Amino acid sequence: MKWDWNAVSEFMPYFWDGLKVTLQVLVLGSLISFVLGLVWTLLMRTPTRWVRWPVGVVTEFVRDTPLLVQLFFLFYVLPEWGLTFSALTTGVFAIGLHYSTYTMQVYRAGIEAVPVGQWEAATALNLPVRRTWTAVILPQAIRRVIPALGNYVIAMLKDTPILMAITVLELMGQARLFSQDHYQFTEPITVIGVAFILISYPASLLIRALERRLVR
Repeated sequence: MKWDWNAVSEFMPYFWDGLKVTLQVLVLGSLISFVLGLVWTLLMRTPTRWVRWPVGVVTEFVRDTPLLVQLFFLFYVLPEWGLTFSALTTGVFAIGLHYSTYTMQVYRAGIEAVPVGQWEAATALNLPVRRTWTAVILPQAIRRVIPALGNYVIAMLKDTPILMAITVLELMGQARLFSQDHYQFTEPITVIGVAFILISYPASLLIRALERRLVR
């Protein structure tokens, strides 16, 4: 099959529109997953059983069901209950919620890796609980888990094409739209594949370098 550079040129406006949406989903979804994952972690450490139990059930359910099923539920089922959101908003929240159940485990591991002596020192200094967490525990824990969080950002990037299923025109959605309009599939799909490699691979190298720096 002959490669058509004209098709690539015609696809580029679609590509830039899709890239903008993909990066928007990635940034907002990452923020949601980081913040919500930390919230889940802290709630699971509370002594109150009636807080831990519902959080554990919800996070386990989200982690054990496919992202695509969650997308369909949020986009097609919630409107029947009177809750309607745009496709982009639904996609951002779904990815953020889904990955928050994984970042939750990363935060948990980071907190448990903080030496016991740090907790004892905070107690000896009679620091309030909030001060202990914000000034002693979390800074050390988060520093340890930054590389793992970065890996999940890359995983989120590679999952953004799933949003095409609910009509979000990210990179893959734009490639599909172009292909349907122009009856050319090789060029747009190839360009999208190369774009994901050009974003993901340098990001993975950056995460490895960051990990080596942080473990010194």
